[in-house]
Amino acid sequence: MVQENHRDVVRVTESPLDPSALLGAVSDETAGAVVAFLGTVRNHSPGKEGVTHLVYEVYAEQVEAKILALVASARDRWPLIAVAVEHRNGPVEVGEASVAVVVSSAHRADAFEAARFLIDEVKANAPIWKQEHWAGGVEWIAGS
Repeated sequence: MVQENHRDVVRVTESPLDPSALLGAVSDETAGAVVAFLGTVRNHSPGKEGVTHLVYEVYAEQVEAKILALVASARDRWPLIAVAVEHRNGPVEVGEASVAVVVSSAHRADAFEAARFLIDEVKANAPIWKQEHWAGGVEWIAGS
């Protein structure tokens, strides 16, 4: 499901993320800066080698509304042109992007600060849980 507010796009999907499409969604002639962050699945974590994949579970009825509220908070703090936030649901393989935040603004400092704020807030406050799979087992990750 895609929800739009202003020029903002928030989506949670089981499909691979498309960074080029997200860049296109926030592009604008008035933008002097576009900042993109991709969070990707790595093959290790503290104390574990051989991570094979992650599985994300979301609270489907609330997750997109919560992320849209975070985008609104970013808009209150910085003069943003457009924002796109996408997060995966379900299994995500090593090397694939699990989350993307793309922000456009007239100036780079605003775009960088807003993108950092949004990824930190999504990780801390969106109702999304992460399960890590590796050769030795499976574990829900604390704080996710």
